[in-house]
Amino acid sequence: MISVLVVDDQALLRGSFRLLVDSAPDLQVVGEAGNGREAVELVRTTGPDVVLMDIRMPEMDGIEATRRIAAESKVLILTTFDLDAYVYAALRAGASGFLLKDTPPVELLAGVRTIAAGEGLLAPTVTRRLIEEFGRRPERRVSRGLEGVTEREREVLVLIAKGLSNAEIMGALHVSAGTVKTHVGRLLGKLQARDRAQLVIAAYEAGVVDV
Repeated sequence: MISVLVVDDQALLRGSFRLLVDSAPDLQVVGEAGNGREAVELVRTTGPDVVLMDIRMPEMDGIEATRRIAAESKVLILTTFDLDAYVYAALRAGASGFLLKDTPPVELLAGVRTIAAGEGLLAPTVTRRLIEEFGRRPERRVSRGLEGVTEREREVLVLIAKGLSNAEIMGALHVSAGTVKTHVGRLLGKLQARDRAQLVIAAYEAGVVDV
């Protein structure tokens, strides 16, 4: 059973998300929070697998809350606008991905499962938008190193940063699915990244990809 914490300052939305999540046999809501401060406290007491996190909230916003809990629970950002600048800050803070609040119910539930499985939820089109955003932000370079990363792993990292799926990487490098998964797994470990979303950010902070 995947445990979920719902965080949104609108009670109606929290209730809707709760009903949706609880309707799935493999998902269960373990709590609700109306702001980031409450979310941090509930994560510590309930230990959810996934936190559905709003961004703009009173007292403490979703970005700061994500920064404080990302090491304990996986965070899936729910936002009204897919190009909301706050989303990028949330990913830097440790979020594993994001979805729009009007995402179809089936896709939202699938997103929760994806995040719980340790995969970043960034579709190729969304990744490309993230790339464009980094391209507009001069502060994106923070001199992150790639010590220990092999040349082949570097190639895989570049392709991930360009928004390619594992299947597309297989075709581009002419390798098996198992080989791609192995490279991705090693990159996650070497770059201390939680998921694919963090690898995209790592690639740009290392300066290995430009828009």
